Amino acid sequence: MKTRDLIGYLMGLVLFVILIPLIMWRLSGEVHPNAAQWICFGIMAVTGISLSIWSIVYMKNVGKGNPMDAFNHEVAPRTVNLMTDGPYRICRNPMLLGVFIYYAGIVICLKTWQAAAVFAAYFVIMMFQVRREEERLEQDFGEMYTEYCRKTKKLIPFIW
Repeated sequence: MKTRDLIGYLMGLVLFVILIPLIMWRLSGEVHPNAAQWICFGIMAVTGISLSIWSIVYMKNVGKGNPMDAFNHEVAPRTVNLMTDGPYRICRNPMLLGVFIYYAGIVICLKTWQAAAVFAAYFVIMMFQVRREEERLEQDFGEMYTEYCRKTKKLIPFIW
């Protein structure tokens, strides 16, 4: 693994799995989740993080690139192959869906408006990122990507 790839993965881990949830927790003040909330969080965390990791591994192996292309600034090499199978059959943004599932679990566990507000802000920011990324993918893959978009939902399977 290249150093640049490793740095990108570590940045993703720190930012998305540790830092943003830590901000949600700190802004929420003193909370005392019950057992059901912890169980729900655990299930959603495992599900969401697993989907994100599967997406990253698939992107590296099949797409031959990395997920670190943020707001048109390439942090790691872009994918060279359009991915339409594996986790990318579920939706066009399975890595992001996994993060959203994880964060929704945190919101359910903390049950505070502050955690929900951080999640909402992250959601809005990421939807701008998705729009830019989809424009780039349209340029890179043309009609293949357009056809993939017709068949596969953007974020939530069968809905959106």
